[in-house]
Amino acid sequence: MSKKNESEQLKFWRGDFGADYISRNTAHDDAIRARVALWARIMAAMEGRPPRSILEVEANIGLNLRALRHLTDARLGAVEPNDVARSKLVGDRVLAPGDVHDGYAASLPFEDASFECVFTSGVLIHVSPEELGASISEISRVAHRYIVCIEYFSDSPVELNYRGHSERLFKRDFGQFYLDNIPDIRVLDYGFAWKATTCLDSLTWWVFEKNI
Repeated sequence: MSKKNESEQLKFWRGDFGADYISRNTAHDDAIRARVALWARIMAAMEGRPPRSILEVEANIGLNLRALRHLTDARLGAVEPNDVARSKLVGDRVLAPGDVHDGYAASLPFEDASFECVFTSGVLIHVSPEELGASISEISRVAHRYIVCIEYFSDSPVELNYRGHSERLFKRDFGQFYLDNIPDIRVLDYGFAWKATTCLDSLTWWVFEKNI
C-alpha cells in the first residue's frame, strides 16, 4: 500500500498524535518491571521451545522489547510506522538500526515465517475492523511458531472514543477473532493483567502456537 492510500488510522499514528503518544509512554523502571512480570508469564507458555527470534509489530518505543531483554537472548526486531518512535528505538539502543523497520500490521516487510514469535501489544485495538483480518493474516504469515496477542478485551466488538477521536479505538475478543480467522493454530495459554495490581492497563493476553 502506498502512503497516499494508507488508512486514516495509520495516518493518525504516523503523524503528530503518534509522536505525542511517546511522551505518555516513557520507559521508567516501574513500566519495565511490570512488563517483565507479564512476559515471564507469557514466556512460560513456550517453555521447552523458547523462541530464538521475536518481532514486535508497531512497537512504539519498545517497552515490551526492553522487558524481553531481561528474559531472553532471542533476536529481537520491531516494526513501527512512526518516525520519532523508530528513532528512539535506535537512539536508546533498544535495537540496532537494522532490526527496526518502517511498517504496520497489515503490511509487514518480511518473508514468510521470518520470526519464531510475532506479537502485538495494544495495537490491534487501534486497527480498523476493515483492516483487522489482513493484519492478523500478516502476523500469522510472518510468524513461524508463536503468535502473542496482548490487547483490551470486550465480549462483543465495540468502538470507544479515544482522547476525543472517533474510529481510533476498538475492543473485542481478539483471541476468538484469531481462532475464527487463522487456521491451524491452538491456544497455549491466556491470562489477564489487572491494572490495580500490575501497573499496566487491564490487558488480556493469548499465546497461540501454529501447527508446523
